[in-house]
Amino acid sequence: MRILLLNQAFYPDVASTAQHASDLAVRLVEHGHDVTVVCGRRAYDNPSERYSARETWRRVNIRRISNFGFGKRARWRRAADFGSYLANCILHLALLPRYDVVIAMTSPPLISSLGALFTAVKGGRFVFWVMDLNPDEALAAGWLRAGSWTTTFLNATLEYGLRRATAVIALDRFMAARIAAKGVPTERIATLPPWSHDDAIQYDAEGRNRFRRESGLAEKFVVMYSGNHSPCHPLTTLLDAAFDLRHEGKITFCFVGGGSEMKTVQHFARSRGLDNIVTLSYQPLDKLSASLSAADMHVVVMGDPFVGIVHPCKVYNIRTLGIPYLYIGPAASHVADLTPTFSVRHDDVQALVRYIRSAAAGRWPREFHWKRSAPDVTVHGQEPLLRQMVSLIEGAVTSSAQLSSDIARVAS
Repeated sequence: MRILLLNQAFYPDVASTAQHASDLAVRLVEHGHDVTVVCGRRAYDNPSERYSARETWRRVNIRRISNFGFGKRARWRRAADFGSYLANCILHLALLPRYDVVIAMTSPPLISSLGALFTAVKGGRFVFWVMDLNPDEALAAGWLRAGSWTTTFLNATLEYGLRRATAVIALDRFMAARIAAKGVPTERIATLPPWSHDDAIQYDAEGRNRFRRESGLAEKFVVMYSGNHSPCHPLTTLLDAAFDLRHEGKITFCFVGGGSEMKTVQHFARSRGLDNIVTLSYQPLDKLSASLSAADMHVVVMGDPFVGIVHPCKVYNIRTLGIPYLYIGPAASHVADLTPTFSVRHDDVQALVRYIRSAAAGRWPREFHWKRSAPDVTVHGQEPLLRQMVSLIEGAVTSSAQLSSDIARVAS
């Protein structure tokens, strides 16, 4: 089959969607399919970094297109970048031939509508891989107003993509329920979580020690938040805990990654003179095992209004490594379903401080056992989930009965 994949972030970018899109594209090629990817030339979190316009990587044909590259410092900058990318994408898609399957993700928001329109004009099946839901996310964040003409237009655009899709892939049961509430038949919705990167990420004792030495974390109890620093994952409770623990020299908070809220973290530390907060940029995939292994406790955060809209997928890599993790967020979410080591609600700083102190003193919950906290790889591992994903995509073309069977099997 000839397959087209649409997502702004792709190899060699380090953004999560880039890594998962790259994994899928390579696996589809290994199954004998001809895969073309249309993505962005600029690094997702660092617009000044540019990649080549054309590249063949592991037999995947990559076509990279440009956008303004204003960055994420203000919403108008994001909007301009997304708008310029979408406009350029329309021009590139107009010149491409028909594909048997078009897979669209959600970066930038509503790229799915272009994938749906492409198949409507040129033919082929459309598969919508929903990594987050917009404009739902913008509404939950207060960036859009319910009932405005902009919101109405964006909702209509999203729903067009959902209606056109032969299959819609949601990341968790909460997201699947939101999609179903928009009128998508449940028999067309498959729920597949993002996989852990088992082939690239393993517990690395040597890398842990090296990373800790190089980052000034040796002899510390390291509480780590690694990944996208976004308003969808509010860090206020964690930062307040860091402030309360500022005089306990053994405990250090390490923030690794990027996103619009990284500057908030840096300003918080700088304005309060906190030397127990360390901030580091995104780590490349080949160094991710070392950086993730450097933590004594990881933190996963979910904003209350964003359940079923966004899906922090770093939790799967953390669980695969077998490192304890603390969840800050609502009691009902896909992260809470996984039974984290500790769990607190937003603004409960005292409970969070108590858990961190307890962990730093070696007092873990009775049910937690080092190296036994990692789940069976048949549940969240890369191999089984990629196999199911490829089966869904192939079934979208070869057999509607097979697709229905695959979606029902995933649901069970």
